[in-house]
Amino acid sequence: MARYEKTIVVVHCAKLNRELEALPKRPFPGPLGERIYNEISQQAWDMWQQQSTILINHYGLNLADPRSNDFLFEQMDEFFFGAGAQMPEDWTPPTAAPRKK
Repeated sequence: MARYEKTIVVVHCAKLNRELEALPKRPFPGPLGERIYNEISQQAWDMWQQQSTILINHYGLNLADPRSNDFLFEQMDEFFFGAGAQMPEDWTPPTAAPRKK
């Protein structure tokens, strides 16, 4: 039986300013999706997933409403590429707390 190893593709992440594992595919079509695919790491994308959940819940966004989607895309662009979007130089990701049994 042949064994296949996963090839890890690395990108210089614009958000975290370091070489990290890239996204496996574009997150969505269009220029912003292409830019995120080329310049954002999986780790930063996971951070955005958490941030977008906070925004959706905080603002009570209805994702069937095009205005809500427009708002989220604006926030995503700002999160990844806006002024001050880059994490501080000495920032390290928090470690997950051990789960209680």
